[in-house]
Amino acid sequence: MDGRYEPVESPDETTVFPYHDLTPPTTADVIRARDVVDRHLPRTPLVRSEVLSAELDADVYLKREDTLPTGAFKVRGGVNLVSSLPEEFRERGLITASSGNHGQSIAWAGRAFDVPVTIGVPEAANDGKVAAMERLGADVIRHGPDYDAARERVEEIAVEEGQRYVHSGNEPKLLAGVGTAGLEVVDELPEIDRLYCPVGGGTSAVGYSLTVGELTDAEVIGVQSEAAPAMHRAYHEGTLAPHDRMETTAEGVATRVPFALTMDLLADGLADFELVSEAAIRENVAKLFCDERIVMEGACATAVAALRRADDVAGKTVVVPVSGRNIEREKLDRFLAEYDGDAGSA
Repeated sequence: MDGRYEPVESPDETTVFPYHDLTPPTTADVIRARDVVDRHLPRTPLVRSEVLSAELDADVYLKREDTLPTGAFKVRGGVNLVSSLPEEFRERGLITASSGNHGQSIAWAGRAFDVPVTIGVPEAANDGKVAAMERLGADVIRHGPDYDAARERVEEIAVEEGQRYVHSGNEPKLLAGVGTAGLEVVDELPEIDRLYCPVGGGTSAVGYSLTVGELTDAEVIGVQSEAAPAMHRAYHEGTLAPHDRMETTAEGVATRVPFALTMDLLADGLADFELVSEAAIRENVAKLFCDERIVMEGACATAVAALRRADDVAGKTVVVPVSGRNIEREKLDRFLAEYDGDAGSA
């Protein structure tokens, strides 16, 4: 087999190949990516939340990434990466692992640039997200109990078949593409004071750190579920060791293994990194739907939950990305029923 398709020593517990450039992207890379992303995707609205603003005595804005074609922010990165794919990989195709939104991103970009895509997902993956990947033309492989098990299988297939493995974090072009959302925020709201961002693998938080964090005086705060705290521990303890806890219902932040490239950038780019409870995630998915009729994934609700408990945002201008809308109907119904029950007993 061509040596370019054999793994090389990785800085973390994931597999990387010689074609993975681990040079951290810069703000200039994000600005270059914007030209590509703007040709293929619409800009997303930045909308003032009257409910959150009144509740917190602040100016709170929602960056509506849920309005993108796949319903989530990650397609920005997929477009930027696949648009520049070397010819040698266009026939072999792409292979990646995903809990849902990353897979849709690569599938959408693969269709746009006529590149075949295979996606590994957990056996219990969100059926709606899987169906969306398949509608976009991707081959989907179900494997293992969680994202990391699916990722490990995909990495093996990449070695066996020679497909171009798209790492969900250690990809500078992916990170630069995702960061274009932050440039849009800066354009519209340069007076921003703080941005709360969900963290799974860390791509979105890196994007906002390279833009909002670098180009304004704002703090970027990362947020993760306390039931899946791998990246949180990595940030606070300086370790890339896998975490043994991964029990969150929010698949967008469900990972056990920190990624080297994103952690390298978040170590300097975040002002702080917080954890929120699973109960707070469920409550805020339901509350934002009831208050504003916004359908939001559990990952997004981590950021809303952190904002709601903050005691120092009065008078500030704050942004929260609605990073994705692809929540399962059954899960949304369950969260709403639980929230209604709590409200009725209060």
